[in-house]
Amino acid sequence: MKLAHILLLLFVTVTFKVFAQSPEKMSYQAIIRAQDNSLVVNSRVSLKIIVHQSTATGTTVYQETHAVNTNTNGLVSLEIGTGTIVTGDFSKIAWDKGPYYIETQVDVKGGSNYNITGVTQLLSVPYALYAKTAGGTSSTPFRSAVVSFTSSRNIAAGDVNNTIECTTTSTFTLTSDFGSMAIGETINLEAHNGAVLTIQAASSVSLNYTAGGSAKFTSTAGNVRFGFLRKTGTNSYIISGQ
Repeated sequence: MKLAHILLLLFVTVTFKVFAQSPEKMSYQAIIRAQDNSLVVNSRVSLKIIVHQSTATGTTVYQETHAVNTNTNGLVSLEIGTGTIVTGDFSKIAWDKGPYYIETQVDVKGGSNYNITGVTQLLSVPYALYAKTAGGTSSTPFRSAVVSFTSSRNIAAGDVNNTIECTTTSTFTLTSDFGSMAIGETINLEAHNGAVLTIQAASSVSLNYTAGGSAKFTSTAGNVRFGFLRKTGTNSYIISGQ
């Protein structure tokens, strides 16, 4: 049976309520693709969400499951904190004791035969949740920055674990032996309002398993195209969403 993999895009919103009957939660979206990279569309799938503390394989502090439908673009949307609990208590996660990682497992048949499909660091800890577990201090929570991208350039250290916001058609080049990005680290990619963002790998760099490969995010007026870049080796990356 073909395995599926999930391409984590972003945490869209965060909702926090102080009333006991209103669960704390955060919104989550992912694109699900089959092994051949085709979208799993208009299908009922099962997801298991696991929260790890400290490292990608660290202590499991929370697990829950969801049964959701993908849309015509292979996108699923759910709220972490509102699924069927397997272990832990979402409201008791000590967000100030991070970092935290989200492991996502999926069964594309909608059952419980989950396959491990990806682990991504939670880069932007919900502020209200962080403040609660940090005792209401003024400490700055973990946040990803938005990096303005208006002209073509090479990848830079300041892009890592942040969001590239492309508002003018430009090319983002993945250079050889870029040491400021560790294997497993990510960059969110956005093309806005008609801009075209091209991701171009140098000849010695592999993008989606192709040496010197490229990908494009073509937006339309009034809309945003977004995706996700992850480093998988010294000179290799994978990309989704284009």
